[in-house]
Amino acid sequence: MNRKTKPTSPFPSRSPRSSLNSALSGKAQSLSFFSPMARKSSLLKRLVILAILLIFAVLAIVNTFFNPTPPPPGLPTDDVKLPSDVKQKLENFRGQNSKVKIYMYDLPKKFTYGIIEQHALARGGLVHSDADVSSLKYPGHQHMGEWYLFSDLNRPEVERVGSPIVKVTDPEEADLFFVPVFSSLSLIVNNGGGPAPEDGARRYSDDEMQEELVEWLEKQEYWRRNKGWDHVIVAGDPNAMLRVVDRLKNAVLLVSDFGRLRGDQGSLVKDVIIPYSHRINLYKGEIGVENRNTLLFFMGNRFRKEGGKIRDLLFNLLETEEGFIIKHGTQSRENRRAATRGMHTSKFCLNPAGDTPSACRLFDSIVSLCIPVIVSDSIELPFEDAIDYRKIAIFVETNTALKPGYLVSILKEVTTEKILEYQKELKEVQRYFMYDHPEGTVKEVWRQVSQKLPLIKLMINRDRRLIKRELSEPDCSCLCTNKTGIISSL
Repeated sequence: MNRKTKPTSPFPSRSPRSSLNSALSGKAQSLSFFSPMARKSSLLKRLVILAILLIFAVLAIVNTFFNPTPPPPGLPTDDVKLPSDVKQKLENFRGQNSKVKIYMYDLPKKFTYGIIEQHALARGGLVHSDADVSSLKYPGHQHMGEWYLFSDLNRPEVERVGSPIVKVTDPEEADLFFVPVFSSLSLIVNNGGGPAPEDGARRYSDDEMQEELVEWLEKQEYWRRNKGWDHVIVAGDPNAMLRVVDRLKNAVLLVSDFGRLRGDQGSLVKDVIIPYSHRINLYKGEIGVENRNTLLFFMGNRFRKEGGKIRDLLFNLLETEEGFIIKHGTQSRENRRAATRGMHTSKFCLNPAGDTPSACRLFDSIVSLCIPVIVSDSIELPFEDAIDYRKIAIFVETNTALKPGYLVSILKEVTTEKILEYQKELKEVQRYFMYDHPEGTVKEVWRQVSQKLPLIKLMINRDRRLIKRELSEPDCSCLCTNKTGIISSL
């Protein structure tokens, strides 16, 4: 019997299990194809992350060693204990970077020691031709601040601890340039006269010295570079450098007052008021009134010019008053001794204007703890950013001081307690007026000079920028730049 067979399918027959196995096998093959690519991608990501971490680590190390984070306030700056002398040197070295750098010109000797030599010759002294003029002693006088500043810059830097400026020997490093001319001593030599030289040569001429100095300066590269704005010149005597001041007016002038200077030549904006060098002995006693039996003392030249005419009027008004000692006297060793005794034994010291608004007796009275009574309407005073002069002096307007009985009445009304307050304040500020004190006048002058540096830079840049300035009267810009001028280099 014939059996019927099923037609043969062109595709192989599959069971459900075999189909599942086949599907799983295909998926496995697909996964095995992509597995190497997945491993490569993961490895690349790890390498990128590792590189980033490495970069951050390097940056952290560099920042730690080259830009260390400052310690919190109150913690020591050094982990290692150093000897005190080494630590002091390190502190001094660190402080140099914050100080104003000053270069002192090596002027020809005729502007420095040569003037000391001329002073000796004018007074009959003998100076051998082979002598070292730098060994000559600078003579004492009321404007000898120029000598103290010169001497300070000639000291080794290790001896100038705490100074706000540092001397540099390379002019390229300098912020400011100091011109150490003995301009006030030059006037003394000139006015002192002396016998005519036997060889027929002319007597010393301060006018010639001034002209020669300016000619020398104008040849210097660093003067020409900024038209002298960044230079410092001492002109303590009101007549010092007066002949050539128009050619020097850009510089920082160290002056006793502005009595002889026009508004476009000198100002508090760019210049520094310096005190006279006191000529009487420092009072070293304690405050008190027991040994000060004189109410008001004055000893000085009665007859002065210009603003000093007030002196003669005050003499007429006060010289017969009880408790007042008013004497005429010029500068001499004997008169200085008498002035010392008078100021040291008086409660108040009269300080009228001299030929110009200021006079040396103000600073003599301060170091004597003798309360200054200032009768000078236009006076400028040193270091007023640090000293409140109302606490150490009494100011009286000129016309008021000339009223009969006014000064006598107000001084007699000052109580002992108030006098002691004045004396206490005077003792506190004595050092500001002592050129030979380590924390005294010299350091204060340099502090004032250093504070001018930002303004000097402003003046230099402003002077280069402005095209034309024409003013009929001075204004604030005249104190910073020339009043008129055309800049042709633009």
